[in-house]
This record gives sequence, structure tokens and C-alpha cells, in this order.
Amino acid sequence: MSAPAWLADTREQYARGGLAGRLRPGRRPAVVVIDLINGFTDPAQPPGADLDDVVAATRRLLDAARAAGLPVLFTSIAFTPAELDSTLWLVKMPALRCLRIGSDLVAVDDRLAPRPDEPVVVKKAASGFNGTDLAARIAAAGADSVLLCGATTSGCVRATAIDACALGLATFVPRECVGDRAAGPHEANLLDIDAKYADVIGLDEALAHVAAVGVERGAR
Repeated sequence: MSAPAWLADTREQYARGGLAGRLRPGRRPAVVVIDLINGFTDPAQPPGADLDDVVAATRRLLDAARAAGLPVLFTSIAFTPAELDSTLWLVKMPALRCLRIGSDLVAVDDRLAPRPDEPVVVKKAASGFNGTDLAARIAAAGADSVLLCGATTSGCVRATAIDACALGLATFVPRECVGDRAAGPHEANLLDIDAKYADVIGLDEALAHVAAVGVERGAR
């Protein structure tokens, strides 16, 4: 399916205006997987959507990153009972009220095979960095850039990309590894992320970069 004409027109407008510069890939990227938890990957759940293709693509990237010895981190959204009535976000997004600490809905989707040494950072807001130690964990892992996956493109992925840019972390978003509840917000936000905060790339490009990093690390 071809992209809507307005997307191509906007890309051209942005390019003429000096947006969408390109970033330099890092030598040790961390793969950060945003909220691919059961509550999001099960379409039957209130905040869920059909993200099977996103999960499959992300698993390919994770397998490559693990083989290359790169850090992998996940995020999840989970609330205590007291937070259900004290969190402003839940007024706007009551669908998230089902994401309660201890529920299977806040666990990372088993298809991604999270490992015991791959931390799951619990957050209460859209950005993976807001009120969490994600930035400190990335730094402690020696990572100098981020490959960002997950859901949703228009929400938590976008918010995390904005904060990563503010923190000076070059961020790359493999298109196939992010998803949303509807095509319009997904495409519009990929365009905007690519124009202002991160490079949106193909999965093949991300895999090639990870493989190259792995070869370089093996040569040391």
C-alpha cells in the first residue's frame, strides 16, 4: 500500500525547511522495548491491539542483539491500587486501569523471551524515562545509542524518543518494530519522530548495524 499523498508532501516540506537530519549510529546500541506487554499485545484487552507483526519483528532484532552481546531493556506500565485513582494519565486513558502490579497483563509478552538479566523498568507515564532509572541503566550498560521498539508509536514510543533526544542519546526506530492502534496516528507519528527526534529506519538496516557491531566486538 502506497503512503498517503500528504505524507510525501509533508516529508518534502520538512526537508526543505531543514528538518529530518540524520544521526550517526552508535558503537554500542541498547535495544529498548517499550510496553510490549500482554495488556498491549492482546487485542482483547482494553489497551490492546493486533501487534503480532511488531512482536515478531522485535524478536528478530532481540535475537540479533543478544547474539552480539548488546544490552536489552524492557518497559512495562503497572499501577498500584492507590495509583488507580490518583494518576492523571488514567483520567485520559482509563483503558490502562487494567494494568495492575502483579497482573499477567503487565508481564512482557512471552514471545519476546525476556531473559533474567534483561531489566523490566516499570513506569507510570508515557515516556520510558519519566520517573524511572532507564537512563541510568542504559549508561551503566555502556550503551551510547538506542534502538527503540514497542507500542504505541503515537504514545509511549514517541514520548520516549523525545526524551532520549533531550538526553543526547542517538535513537533509531525500526519501522517494523513499532505499532499502534490505528494506521493514521502510527504513520503521522513515525513521520514526526523521524523529522525531529530520531531516525526511523528499516528492520534490515537495524539488523545490519547490530551484526556489524557484533563483528567489531568479536574482533577486539
